[in-house]
Amino acid sequence: MAEGLRSGQVAVAAGVNRQTLRYYERRGLILEPDRTLGGHRMYPPETVQLLRVIKAAQRLGFTLDEVADLLAVGAPRHGRRGTDSGLLSRAEGKLAEVEAKIAGLGIIRDTLQAAIAAGCDDLMACAQTPCCPLPFSDLASDGRTGSALKLHATAGEPAGH
Repeated sequence: MAEGLRSGQVAVAAGVNRQTLRYYERRGLILEPDRTLGGHRMYPPETVQLLRVIKAAQRLGFTLDEVADLLAVGAPRHGRRGTDSGLLSRAEGKLAEVEAKIAGLGIIRDTLQAAIAAGCDDLMACAQTPCCPLPFSDLASDGRTGSALKLHATAGEPAGH
């Protein structure tokens, strides 16, 4: 009988559900485990740590494709772990992305504060006044505002409100 942890044990210990475990297996993020004679998956104990690392990387903004790439680059080869997984440069890139999103969100916040301060209560009426703080006329010309509205659009709202 294979030694290790069954699917439910791994899922609980790593804070994921069984479907996530199987999905990561299909994606190649974790290796397909050995099976018992009865067909139960038996994962090695280090799978729990690997799953925790994957989830932590996702919380830091890395996509599963990026995580898979980082894991592949850092994987042991010929008994030695890769010395340069690229994590530093990738973390710097991710930080730049986060800072750009924060800057865009700051623009959205400032624009919404200006709309509130101006007492904008009717979108169409406000858009027709020259003092409207909402950037309707700037959408095509101001890259910063356009980027901020694109960020707004990715949150589920259509661009341009």
